[in-house]
Order: sequence, then C-alpha cells, then structure tokens
Amino acid sequence: MNHDGRTPVSRGDARPGPRQRPPIFAALDLGTNNCRLLMAQRNADGGLKVVDGFSRIVRLGEGLAHTGRLSEGAMARAYQALAACAQRIEAREPIAVGCVATQACRAASNGQMFLNRVEKDLGLKFDVISAEEEARLSVLGCASLIEREAEYAMIVDIGGGSTEISWVSPNAVLDAGLEPPIISWGTCPIGVVTLAEDDIEPEGEARFAWYEALVARIAETIATVGDAQHLHESFAAGRGHIIGTSGTVTSLAGVYLDLPRYNRARVDGMWFDVKDCRSTISKLLAQTRDERAENACIGKDRADLVVIGGAIFDAVLRVWPSERIRVADRGLREGVLMRLMAQHEARS
Repeated sequence: MNHDGRTPVSRGDARPGPRQRPPIFAALDLGTNNCRLLMAQRNADGGLKVVDGFSRIVRLGEGLAHTGRLSEGAMARAYQALAACAQRIEAREPIAVGCVATQACRAASNGQMFLNRVEKDLGLKFDVISAEEEARLSVLGCASLIEREAEYAMIVDIGGGSTEISWVSPNAVLDAGLEPPIISWGTCPIGVVTLAEDDIEPEGEARFAWYEALVARIAETIATVGDAQHLHESFAAGRGHIIGTSGTVTSLAGVYLDLPRYNRARVDGMWFDVKDCRSTISKLLAQTRDERAENACIGKDRADLVVIGGAIFDAVLRVWPSERIRVADRGLREGVLMRLMAQHEARS
C-alpha cells in the first residue's frame, strides 16, 4: 500500500476479458469512540453498493478530557483496528481511499503524532477534519433520507467526544449535489465517551433521578448550539424533520425492533416514534450493564454508553420537539465516499 493511503492496483495485460468491475472506493473514519471502514461501488442509479465494512469500538478519546492526550492503551486499541482496516483495504484494492479523523485527534496534543505513525506503518493518510466539515459530510451522507416535503430538517450526530447538529432546507440540500447548503450548524463538547467518564451511572433506583438530572443539564447546553432559534416554531408545529445518525440512535432502534442481531437493512431509514425511543431508553435504564451487554444490538463495548447516548438524544428532542425521527445508519463515511467518487469521475 502506498503512503498516500492508496493501494496499488495491478492492471494486468490488455487482452480482452470479462467486463471490468466498477471501481471500489474506501472511507475510513477514526472517531473518539469508533473506528469504521466502508468500501463501496457506485450503483447504476447513482447510489452506493457496499462491498465491505468494518466497525470496532476503540475509545480513542478515553481519558482525553482530563489529560489532553491520547493514552497509550487507547492508541494501541485504535492501531490494532486500523491495521485490520489496512488489511481489508489491501485485499479489496480500492482505487481511492479517504481517511478522516475527528474530535479525539482534533483535541489531543499527540493526535497528529499518532496519525503520522499510522501513515508510516500502515500507509493510511488521515485528514483531521474540522467540526464544521464533519457536520457537512454527515449532511451529505444522510441527504437521501431527508424528506423533501419537510419545511426544515435537522441532522443530529452524537459522537464519542462531541455532538454536531445541522439545520438545512430539504429542497436546497437535495438539489445541491456534493455541497449541501447549511442554514446553521453547531457543535458541543458532549459525547458518549467524555460524558460517561464524568457522569458515572449509579446502581439501582438512583439511576432514574440521575438520568433526569443529566438530560436537563445537557438540554441547557444543546439550547445554545447553533444559530437556528428562528426555526424552532416550525419544529414545534411538526413541520421539521429530524435525522439521528450515530451508534446511539441505531442501537436504540435495534433494541426497539427486538432484533436477534443488528440488521442495518432493518434499521437504516426507519421511522422511530419519539415516545417509543424514550420507552426504549427507560427499558435500558432499568437494566444492569450486564443485561444490556447481552443484547446483540448493544454488546459489552457499548453497554455503559447507550443510556448516556440516549440522554444526549433525549435532551436534543426536549429542545427540538418532534413526534418521530428518522434513523440513519449512514453519515460521515458515506459523505466521504460520495466526494471520492465525484473526484474520480471528474478526472475520468
């Protein structure tokens, strides 16, 4: 694999043979909590056909809020996951690879040092993108789930180290192509990993009072995010459309559907009534971490984070009311892939 993140592709000879397969593209997202790879081809209808994927919880941002640095243990976990991604990339031979790193590497004093080592050892060259670029790519990746009939749409991305919210006009986004206009966007340094370190969930009945206090506190912060108060009336009147893109929202949806194992086809794009979403959070709040870990849509790595993530999402919905939300098992990586494909087609 080359140090620019691309894997050399063998061209073979020029003799006639089977029709050439559509090119594969790869997007790799290194976040505060997850390391996620997605490889896809362009469909005939312009959509994405997924050919391979990988996701592992690495908690790269563990302890970062207190030390300002990525810990040795966190870097070791992330490096191991990235090595697995590099092997998959080498096996699939994508013609272009886009690697982006978000909040943990933005905030850590040794974040770039870690990424330099990854590039040297594994040939994966990462761009540390801004919170605004992260929000824009998430909007682009979720665009196909936005309802054109809605007056406004809001995309909520709950990460490990931060939460990004973007407000858009559906028609403007759906007609804009690769540069969707954003009416307003904002970020706050509240994510599932950072919050779980500071707000330890108590045992027993005390959990319910703890949860209510946590949601109320988060809501105060969420109310200050972005510059979109003039849109609040539309959402309160039911003319707004909310999309939740994060492991928190997809996990809650999977639990609600009572899936025996997580199924992206069942979850991505589903409509989730807010009352059912809150009921699912309450159900999980009444369980122990071990009980949550037994659920195939949560697992042991997310058992201590899913209720925290639910509190963040609940806080968003208290500030921006809605009767239902749309669940997106897509976002940042899909946005990266769409940009890569467009760049390739422009050069062809």
